[in-house]
Amino acid sequence: MNKSIVMTASVLGFLAVVLGAMGAHALKEVLSEASLDSFNTAVRYQAWHAIAMLALGFNQADFPFKKRVYQFWLFGVILFSGSIYLLSLSSLIEVKLSFLGPVTPIGGLFMIAGWAALFLGAQRFKNT
Repeated sequence: MNKSIVMTASVLGFLAVVLGAMGAHALKEVLSEASLDSFNTAVRYQAWHAIAMLALGFNQADFPFKKRVYQFWLFGVILFSGSIYLLSLSSLIEVKLSFLGPVTPIGGLFMIAGWAALFLGAQRFKNT
């Protein structure tokens, strides 16, 4: 087990559940339907990557790019989901955050890069 990966996955999973509950209850009344849909998309991608990161952390194999997969997914969640959370809540906090728009696809690219690195690492792994 890789303790730091599992701990990071735990925090991301915990936050996904808390933010998902907040979106389903507290924000349902105050956000537009489009903003709430975006918020829920961010929660969903964060949860998926927390689960994937948990599997990565519990994987005993030290395959190529394992650390890089973790880093890509972590940066991806922070940039992708984090920017969507802030953009969705910008009307509530009354701060113009439209400059964050370009950050979201960069985060998505990090997530994609993590999956590509996982594929390459599995391909190069020497099964003994």
